[in-house]
Amino acid sequence: MESQLFTPVKIGPVELRNRTIRSAAFENMCVDNGPSEALFNYHTAVARGGIGMTTVAYASINQSGLSFKGQLWMREEAVPKLKELTDAIHAAGAKAAIQIGHCGNMTHRKTCGQKPVGASNGFNMYSPTFVRELTVEEIEQFVKDFVHAVELCKESGFDCVEIHAGHGYLISQFLSPYTNHRKDEYGGTLENRMRFMIYVITAVREACTRLGLGLVVKVNMHDGFKGGMEFDECLKVCKMLESLEVDALVLTAGFVSRAPMEVMRGNMPLATMGYYMDMKEFWWLKFGLKIAGSMMVPPVPYKDGYFLEEAKKFRAELKLPLIYVGGACSRKIIDEILNSGFCAVQMARALVHDTDFVNKLRDGDENTVSGCNHSNYCIGRMYTLDMKCHCQCEDEIPPKLKKEIAKLEAKWGHKGT
Repeated sequence: MESQLFTPVKIGPVELRNRTIRSAAFENMCVDNGPSEALFNYHTAVARGGIGMTTVAYASINQSGLSFKGQLWMREEAVPKLKELTDAIHAAGAKAAIQIGHCGNMTHRKTCGQKPVGASNGFNMYSPTFVRELTVEEIEQFVKDFVHAVELCKESGFDCVEIHAGHGYLISQFLSPYTNHRKDEYGGTLENRMRFMIYVITAVREACTRLGLGLVVKVNMHDGFKGGMEFDECLKVCKMLESLEVDALVLTAGFVSRAPMEVMRGNMPLATMGYYMDMKEFWWLKFGLKIAGSMMVPPVPYKDGYFLEEAKKFRAELKLPLIYVGGACSRKIIDEILNSGFCAVQMARALVHDTDFVNKLRDGDENTVSGCNHSNYCIGRMYTLDMKCHCQCEDEIPPKLKKEIAKLEAKWGHKGT
């Protein structure tokens, strides 16, 4: 079958030059929650590297949704520099997307400026901090905040907006019975747990249509643990999003607070993660990682295309365009994904390792693979520093971390690359 990879594709009103998208993996490259030179340099390099569309990651709709100092906050002050970024992406021939959302309970007062909020009252042991339930009045304001963020995305020159409704962040916290214990109209049955998502997406859909933006939603196929959402409920969520006429879905899985490696696969490099964490800010987490790291962040086996078989089941049940993400690190697996009915492929770690990967796919053959060997070093440092491949900073890495990297690459890496 002839490859579709380097043929154009439309996502709503947005036409991409090919079927590759840089996924919204958190870069941790902002300064004071605003755009930085590092963010500009990275995404423009990805655009020059041949990508169809690059996605700026995880912009919060408001201050309470910030979980990192290096995270983008979508506010008026950010617009001028974001416009410089999108202009440069467009000049390189790519389209520009931005993911917006809210972290919900996955933050701390020191970061978000208030007691963290979520679908329900509770305790976030990863901060650690108590969390309070959003009121109905606050829910209404958050919907307005989503719409305002979308309007700022348009001002900033983005072509497409991706709403994060997965991975255990705020919309996902409303959807999942694990985090939603509400007794009002936003809790209980799946129909009630979907109510916040429907409210947000309906308002965002209207705004995107009015502004001429593409609308993509990132959503779970499963949460990854007992007591979370499974296939049947997740499929109902996807069908609801289809009825709300979003332009495409990105199918993912995992829950940051319970099943983080379900999202990324492989092992978390625990020594790396602990090494880069500031002792004053993350002393409890550094201590926990040292004592019980493999229990806190258990490994999940990696293979190329690790979500594909499950995603095919969703493909068989849905009519709208679906974007695949998860281990798209070789020409063979990307062609298999596209031939299975997915309109485009998202990738992150392959482009952290090499921003020119898409050009190499174009110029190579069916045996072209990414040089990423899945040590997840980039993820381990991402919680404190910018997301960077170890190959780009080997001189800075101490010997004990190099040993960890080598061990994990031997376990999960592409052989002979």
